[in-house]
Amino acid sequence: MTTLAYNKRANFDYEILEKYEAGLMLTGQEVKSVRTGHISLKGSFVTIKGNEMFLTNATIPPYAPAGEIKSYDPTRPRKLLLKRSEIASLIGKSRMLGLTMVPLRVYTRKRFLKLEFGLGKGKKEFDKRTKIQKRESERDIRRLIKNKV
Repeated sequence: MTTLAYNKRANFDYEILEKYEAGLMLTGQEVKSVRTGHISLKGSFVTIKGNEMFLTNATIPPYAPAGEIKSYDPTRPRKLLLKRSEIASLIGKSRMLGLTMVPLRVYTRKRFLKLEFGLGKGKKEFDKRTKIQKRESERDIRRLIKNKV
């Protein structure tokens, strides 16, 4: 299992409650581009349209050796492959509890490309500040202990 892309802002901006795995429906040149590491999850999110789920706003540039492809949209919505029961439960949780579905990472499992996304609750600004302060204080304590020993 090789991680190809990671959403660094997801854990900072959201409190992830549950994680899910979904297959990605891509064209051939998009698969080649993703396998070479050319994908960005920055600013992307998972949307629901009817009974289907889509990865929206993820950027996959065209595969350079394939040549120029006319009318290619690098940020088009890409369908996620999930079981019907999973989709139904996710729709209920996102609507009733007001949770957001945030992409966390894209990776390979055997020969398939998978997307890991999580149900997240948005953090408030003061939550982020306290987390940063806690991290900095722990770093200072470790530095003091290291210098005294």
